[in-house]
Amino acid sequence: MRLLVVEDDVTLGGVLRQGLTEENYTVDLAVDGEAADYLFALNNYDAVVLDIRLPKKDGYALCRDWRAAGSPVPILMLTANDALTQKVAGLDSGADDYLTKPFEFDELLARLRALVRRGTGQASPRLTAGDLTLDPAAHRVTRGGQTLELSALEFRLLHYLLSRPGEVVPRADILEHVWDMNYDGDSNVVDVYISYLRQKTEAGGRARLIHTVRGVGYQLLAKP
Repeated sequence: MRLLVVEDDVTLGGVLRQGLTEENYTVDLAVDGEAADYLFALNNYDAVVLDIRLPKKDGYALCRDWRAAGSPVPILMLTANDALTQKVAGLDSGADDYLTKPFEFDELLARLRALVRRGTGQASPRLTAGDLTLDPAAHRVTRGGQTLELSALEFRLLHYLLSRPGEVVPRADILEHVWDMNYDGDSNVVDVYISYLRQKTEAGGRARLIHTVRGVGYQLLAKP
């Protein structure tokens, strides 16, 4: 799942990004309204964590503009205080929920999960390929009924491939969506993590699901 966090407090933004990444989310961070607008137009997000007070364009304006453009993406707005008028204004601008600073990280996670479930229209959205199932809400992967222990990066990589079943996914796309849109490290990291995933998903002699398309990338395909 991919999230956009919009927070001008660099320290808080970094903490949120790290915490959400450890919970198997792919996170983009914007520190002002213009950057948020750019990223929102560029990518498809499962949810947005949006601070109200931002440089260049505030959270209210961002939320109104995104809703006016027809975007249904769930938005969790962060308010600076308990003022009822601020919360009402946030909901009126199109936010789905609000959270008052300071807040507990576990509560933020719970509210995000609830918003994403509501947005998908189902309590436990799952992605499958043959006998492999990934449950984003429970952050659980099984194959043939057996739970697979995946790292956060392995989970995000598998989730991204499962979200594009049958497609040949270029390495560059995987780097952008699974690691970071600004990642400039060795692209061989994709091959390394594909190898890790194969070891775990093919354990016990199970059939291969992730196939290599030479010179391009990878394809997740459950062959009959």
